[in-house]
Amino acid sequence: MSIPTRTLPSGDEMPQLGAGTWNISGETVTDAVRTALDAGYTHVDTAEGYKNEAEVGAALSEYDREDVFLTSKVLPKNLHYESVLESCEASLDRLGTDYLDLYLIHWPNPTISLRETLDALERLHEEGKVRNIGVSNFSKYQLTFAQKVSDVPIAVNQVEYHPWLNQDDLLAYCEDNDVVLTAAAPLARTEVLDDPVVQDVAASYEKTPAQVVLRWQIQKGVVTIPKSSTPAHIRSNFQVADWELDDQDVARIDDIDTEKRVYMIDLDDETYGIPR
Repeated sequence: MSIPTRTLPSGDEMPQLGAGTWNISGETVTDAVRTALDAGYTHVDTAEGYKNEAEVGAALSEYDREDVFLTSKVLPKNLHYESVLESCEASLDRLGTDYLDLYLIHWPNPTISLRETLDALERLHEEGKVRNIGVSNFSKYQLTFAQKVSDVPIAVNQVEYHPWLNQDDLLAYCEDNDVVLTAAAPLARTEVLDDPVVQDVAASYEKTPAQVVLRWQIQKGVVTIPKSSTPAHIRSNFQVADWELDDQDVARIDDIDTEKRVYMIDLDDETYGIPR
């Protein structure tokens, strides 16, 4: 089964389905990544702030590194020039690799110059430690500014995106400007799976609600990174390549009128460290 890919400005191919690892730790995340790679996933997403890079790296060490598209992210408290370089080196060490396919600014930090951060990412790119750079949780305005400041193309914006937060304006901007949108919390932390429209569409295709939502995202050109530690769910989520939703069913999901965010940055979390 072949998962479709998006071509980044560098020419690299980014698989549209990846294994998310947020909020999974220890041997559980090692087993989850191993299960995903055995099932056929070739894209793994982690972050400095997830505090699981070493465990993700333990699983990756058992596979051919060149076969995996690996993403990590730098914390907003570490966006000063030298801190970015240090964070990346630490991530590489924990992950057991000498390069990242994609390195993202995890959240914008208005207290640190974005130009300073992007200069550091440019240096990492020039040194071959980071093959592509991007941002996460950036608005259209913030993304536009990042593009103007950066000498290296902003390849990706990873944001919350699911049927209850259908950010079509941002998606359209990304498509028009050669930026790939990645769906964080693509299943709205499982909440959207109970949506009546999603359930109805799933029943009509004899698919799971999760498969329908992931297929909807893929057909919209979005990269999606569902997180699970359950082997059956990990394998089931991968079964989205050999069938399609009809246009009218894509439109039905587009038209769901529920609007809800399922995550925001916690300013009191010392992990992220953005001053109020």
